[in-house]
Order: sequence, then structure tokens, then C-alpha cells
Amino acid sequence: MTDETIILEIARTLGVRPAQVRAALSLLQEGNTIPFIARYRKEMTGSLDEVQLRCIEEQNAYEQALASRKETVRQSIIDQGCWNDNLAKALEEARQLQDVEDIYLPYKPKKRTKASMARDAGLEPLADLFAGQNPKGPAPEKAAQAYINDDVPTADDAIQGAANILAERFSERADFRRRLRRDLWNQARLTCSLQVDEKDAGPMLTYADFSERVARIPSYRVLAINRGENEKKLKVAVKEAADQHIDWLCRLVIAHPSPYEQILRDAAADSYKRLISPQMEREIRNELTAQAEKQAIEVFAENLRHLLLQPPFAGQIILGLDPGYRTGCKAAVISATGQVLDYGTYYLTQSEAKKHQSATALANIIRRHDVSLISIGNGTASYETEQFVSKLIEDYHLSCSYVIANEAGASVYSASDLAREELPDLDVTIRGAVSIARRIQDPLAESVKIDPCAIGVGQYQHDVNQKALAAALDQVVTSVVNYVGVDLNTASPALLQHIAGLTAATAGNIVAYRNENGPFRNRRDLLNVPRLGPATFTQCAGFLRIKEGDEPLDNTSVHPESYDLAEKIAAHYGLSHDDLKDMQKLAVLRDKIQMNAAPKLAAALKAGEPTIKDILEELRKPGRDVRSEMPKPLTRRHVVSLSDLKIGSVVRGTVQNVVDFGAFVDFGLKTPGLVHRSQLSRHPFRHPTDVVHTGDIVEAEIISVDAARGRIGLSMKNVKK
Repeated sequence: MTDETIILEIARTLGVRPAQVRAALSLLQEGNTIPFIARYRKEMTGSLDEVQLRCIEEQNAYEQALASRKETVRQSIIDQGCWNDNLAKALEEARQLQDVEDIYLPYKPKKRTKASMARDAGLEPLADLFAGQNPKGPAPEKAAQAYINDDVPTADDAIQGAANILAERFSERADFRRRLRRDLWNQARLTCSLQVDEKDAGPMLTYADFSERVARIPSYRVLAINRGENEKKLKVAVKEAADQHIDWLCRLVIAHPSPYEQILRDAAADSYKRLISPQMEREIRNELTAQAEKQAIEVFAENLRHLLLQPPFAGQIILGLDPGYRTGCKAAVISATGQVLDYGTYYLTQSEAKKHQSATALANIIRRHDVSLISIGNGTASYETEQFVSKLIEDYHLSCSYVIANEAGASVYSASDLAREELPDLDVTIRGAVSIARRIQDPLAESVKIDPCAIGVGQYQHDVNQKALAAALDQVVTSVVNYVGVDLNTASPALLQHIAGLTAATAGNIVAYRNENGPFRNRRDLLNVPRLGPATFTQCAGFLRIKEGDEPLDNTSVHPESYDLAEKIAAHYGLSHDDLKDMQKLAVLRDKIQMNAAPKLAAALKAGEPTIKDILEELRKPGRDVRSEMPKPLTRRHVVSLSDLKIGSVVRGTVQNVVDFGAFVDFGLKTPGLVHRSQLSRHPFRHPTDVVHTGDIVEAEIISVDAARGRIGLSMKNVKK
């Protein structure tokens, strides 16, 4: 397959123009990053976004692999002297790797099998005789006499050996396998039965007597069943109409009556039961797992994106609490810039005397440092800590409020080399409290320090391919970091290394240069950083911000290559370069700029319309944080108890996690409530992420309370938006 054919195929599959695909692949091959192409090469790609660019990259890799495999198969068959026009046509038309493997199956070198042993014994001519189905041919027993030898002692052995060869041939028929594969996907059922006593089954009791069509089984159920099978609690099988499929195969291989018809029928049945069916079952299970893992990874990635995009509580002094029972609650106060001001350990769940002592000490700390927000980790003892904080605010008449923070991964970070480098004087347990405070102050800057796999906002994340999960989540982190942009003078190496074009080494060099020479005053100063050349500068510069530097455009997403164009646009509205530093004049400019002026400006300035639009948007809102448009985490002053809940009452909470079967909402109770997908919306939707996202603030009606199991059912269908 030629490169141009691949480009046309990708364009057709993705519904874009071939010229867009051609431009995207060219830019990628030149070493440009996807965030850079999506943001700064819109004119070349026709404004393809990051998702489309990644699809093009992935589809191109698949098409290249397909073309390579086709060539390998073609050469192998040629070397065997079996190449013909029919094979050439079939291979050319194959659009999936599986189709190529089906074509290659009869010619693929095989391990020692019953059929290969029969061939070694010289029984292939007998198999050919049976396959020829000559109505006037000799009786099977008579024909088999000629093949009796030391390795084949009887005629029955010869017939059986020939049948084994036929069974293998039948199993390699690409036409039958294609038809069977379609039927199995549409009609077969995945079934489960318990392999342990019901008392030991745990959550797998749900699948004690389970049966569902392969085509309809949802992804999360596939992963749950796989887990049950791996734990040896479930026996899993694919049930299908085997007799019907054997009959199909017989009709394909038996052309007309002959003395060998029964041998052919028996060989077809053996082929199906021994060779075809087990392989198809493995293929179906593998494909179900691959689809389920892909779906789980996509859900995790979507949840992570919205978690990282949660707006920061900038400029606030925050008290972080890492709850605990026996070892106490670890506390740390951080300044508006994230510096540790105070810390300690307090016992909030033990004796009344210790509770009172801790309350007095924490109230004094809150007042001394003018704490405006308390961040409580959502792990062990979180609810008890929330009860304590709610009472503390009420009893001591404190003006602060509290918020529940996702503490997943805090312990991983606390023990990491990065945490030891950032907080060398603090105990590992206190570092966790610092992290819990910082991830509310600036969720993105803190979350990038943690392995994305450790941030539990998915479903069955430990059951999927960890390499694929890590790659997908890393893409999300990189995408979000570049979408938001980072402050060049305050960003940590962990944050900088996700910027387009930068590596861990260049990020470290940037911080070292900053520490030695002081804050960057101009983006161009980046070219003085060791191992950061012009190519890297081109990729990264637009995503790095400098506040109050020498160049006002450095605090925008306008790329340095477009500064001249930005100044011409400003001049069009009567502003000089120096005026871009004057907030009052920028406010006047904001009122003047109309986004529908982009086409005229593009024509007048001989520039691309997408770039003009982006520059206009930046001039309207210089220095803006795109996260400010997202809903802030819900803060509280009072805790909710189970006794407060009544069927029909409406609660307000934060979406904690979105999965295939619904969304979990934290509304102040020890455990979150579940909005099942059937209760999410009155309007049709494909997936719960089409309705809600992690971090959304929602209102929901309580529809069920199971106090014994701690389960709360919620509905958003009847709540007015």
C-alpha cells in the first residue's frame, strides 16, 4: 500500500480531507508535537484538533503495520511457491490485520499437530482423494490399504490420519471463518457460573448464573467477569449454536454425494469442535477484553482531564488535613504561593480530651494564619474528620469553609524522590497533608507530580493493560498542561516536562537556569538554557507564560512567531506595543474587539483567519486562566448525616467519578451517592460522560436509601437545571 493510498484511507475513515491528513502527517514526521500542531498550525491542517491529530497518528501507525504485514505474508507465500492471482486480490482487499491472518493461516508454518504427523506419515494423497469426492472412487477402507506401514498399522489409522489433515484444512477456510465470526458476535452468549461457595463469592455473586449476548455485554461487566475468572471464582464460557455452525461447514466442504461423505462430515465436526471453536472463543474473549479495556481507559482519561481542569483556589491560605485514626490527622498550612507555614499532628477521633485539645490548637492555627479554606482528604477517617471540622467551624465561629479533596496518590507522592526534594525538612506523613492542600490550591500543578494511574477516577483501572493506560493518561496530562499553559517562573520540573517539546532534562535545566539567574524576563531568554535550541523553543514557547515581564505578549498564548501580527492587530485598534501593558487600555480594547472581524483582518493583514481569531481572543483576555471558566469545587460549612436524608429531597454535590453505569456524587455523606445511567437524563445519550463530568456541581433527588449497605440512590431526571 502506497503512502498516498494510506492517506486516502485515513481521510475516508476519519471523515476529513486528504489534504488535512497529508499536512498533519508531514508536520508529525518533521518532529512537531501534537499540542503545537493543534494550536499553532491550524492554517496548514484545516484546524484539526488534538483528538483528530491523535487519530490520524494512530490510524497511520495501523495502516503502516497492515501494509508491512501484507508484504511479509505475500513474500512468505511466494517463497512457498503458492502465490496466485486470487491470493493477490484477497490480500489487496484485506482491510484488517485479522483478515490478513485468515488468508495466511493455510500457509503459516505450524507446530507439530495431528495433521502434520499424518503428512509425515505420507497420508496427504489419501486426504486429497477424500476431498476430491469422486462419486465412483474406491471405498475408503480399500483406498486406505495402500498407506498401511509401520507408522500407520491399520486402514482405520490411515483414514483417521487423512481426516486429521482434512480437519486442519477446513479450519483454515477464510470464507467460513469470516461468516462464523460475524454470527458469533451477533448470536453467541457469554455465560458464567460460580466456582466457589456463595459466601466466598463476594461481588462475583452477581454473576452466579449469568448469560448475556456477546454483542450487548457492556465493558465494565466484561472486566468484572475477567476479574472473577482470574480470582478463580467464576467459570466463563462462550455458548453458541455449534451444531448449526458444523452444518454450515459441511455444506461448504461437501459438494455432492460420494463414498467419503461421512468421513468429510466427521472431519468437519472434529475441525469445528477441536480447532475452530476454541480458537474463536479465545478470539472473542480477547476482543471483548480489548474493547472493554479501551473503553475503561477512555473513561479514566476523560475523568482525569476534568479533574486536572478544576479551577484553582488562587490566593487563599489553605489548611490541608490528611485524616487518620490511630496515628492521628496530619495537618499543614500553606501560603497563597504554596509555601508551608505550619504543620502538626492532631487526634480528632480519639478521647474527648484529645478532641478538645486538638480543636483548640487547630482553631488557633486557623486564626493565626488567617486560613480561608480547609482541604480534607477523602481517605480513611475522612467523614469523621469532616464532622470534626464542621463542629469546629460552628463552635469557634470561624469564617473559613472546607472542601473534600481527592487524596488518591498523596501517599505515593509523599514517599517519592520529588517530595523529598521539594519538602526535605518534613516527615513523609506531613508531606501528604501539604499535597492535599496544594491540590485544591492548584489541582493541575500538584496532580502532575503523581503517577496518573494512582489517581482513582476510573473503573477497573488495575485490570486493564497498564502500559496502554499509562500512555493514555500521560497524553491527557500533556494535553491539559499545554491547554492551560504554565508560569515559566513558578512551574516545577514535574509540570514543565509535560510542555510540548520539553523533556525531564530540559525542564530541569530551565529550573536550574531560573535558580541561578533569577526569574525569566522574556521568552527569548529560554534560548540561553542549556540544551534548549531553536527547534525546542518553537515547540514550547507558546505554552509558557511570563507575568510582568518585558514583553506583555509573553503572558498570553500568542506564539513569538506571531508577535508582529499581534502588534499589527493592536495597531488596527489604535494601541501601541507599550499600550498592551496598560490594563485600562486593554479594557477599552476588549470592548472594541469583535470576533466576527477576523475575516476582514485576515484579508487586510494577509494572515490566516484561525491565527487571527486566536490572537483576538488573547487580546480580549490577556493572562486569563482557561480553568476559571470551570465550576469550582463545592465548599461546605456543615456536614450531612444519614438521618438528614429523606426520599424526594434534593441534594447538591460534586461528581466524584463517572463510569459506564453512572456517576458517583459526593454530597457530604461518608459514601457518595450513585446516579445510575438510567437516572441521569430524560434525553438519550451514548455514555454518562455526555451528561456529567468529574468535578461538576450537580443537584440530584434522593430516590433510595439503603442504610445497612450504606448505599444512596440519586436521580437527576426530575431536577430542574
